[in-house]
Amino acid sequence: MKILFAGTPEFSVPSLQALLDSPHDVVAVYTQPDRPSGRGRHTMASPVKQLAMHNGLTVCQPDSLRGEAAQQQLAAWQPELMVVVAYGLLLPPAVLAIPRLGCVNVHASLLPRWRGAAPIQRAILAGDTETGVCLMQMDVGLDTGPILACSRCEIAADDTGSRLHDKLSVLGAQLLSRNLAALERGDLEPRSQDQSLACYASKLQKAEARIDWASSATDIANKIRAFNSWPVAETLYGGRQLRVWEAHPARTGRDVEATPGTVLSATAAGIEVACGEGRLYLHKVQLPGARVTDAADFINAHALEGVLLG
Repeated sequence: MKILFAGTPEFSVPSLQALLDSPHDVVAVYTQPDRPSGRGRHTMASPVKQLAMHNGLTVCQPDSLRGEAAQQQLAAWQPELMVVVAYGLLLPPAVLAIPRLGCVNVHASLLPRWRGAAPIQRAILAGDTETGVCLMQMDVGLDTGPILACSRCEIAADDTGSRLHDKLSVLGAQLLSRNLAALERGDLEPRSQDQSLACYASKLQKAEARIDWASSATDIANKIRAFNSWPVAETLYGGRQLRVWEAHPARTGRDVEATPGTVLSATAAGIEVACGEGRLYLHKVQLPGARVTDAADFINAHALEGVLLG
């Protein structure tokens, strides 16, 4: 098969590698334009572009696929299939109609749950215990097309957004690789999504990172896990930002009557904080300009007991 690949971030890389390892021909790679990145704001090629260039593939980086010129360029590749993995640009109907076998998407959720930009983090935030990846035939909607194949994955109690991202990235590549031959033969049976079960995974915003200590310890712990490694959950300690990288809710023990956010104790076991419901132990924290620190080291340099985090 002649395949066009479209993807941008690190999540897309294993799927592109799976295509490169297959007997099929990746005729070109589409990825978003180079953008400033990191503290120095230097212009960086996307992870997908870096892999494509390393393998001598042609890279196309249009700002949009809505224009006639971009669509003519795409059609000139005469692809039989287009594989899309976290590309970040919408494919208009004219593009969807170009490949003989259409366009398929590897999506990091069990659709129709968590359509949209941030399915991995939203699943953890919601307290889901299972997620997965879907191979979807694309249509004009946002992740609304029929499902061709799925793989399920447990969300472990210690899974962070970053860790689950890596798991699903590999799982998605395996799902794609397993189904390429069936895609070529047209053997996959499309299954319509149940619209009544759909929910939307909106893009993460930096403003969401602030911890609301009036929430339950379980909900706060889920936020800390989901936002590791971006945007990283945070609170205020003495008027300064304190980022929280790792925490867990107290499993059992005493009920407390304390203002949510109050540090109840600070020991090597963790920084114990009162929540709207339950108690939370902070294990890894970070002040601005400092490295990530274990609770045991942090409390050696800071008086915490009785402090109100904000």
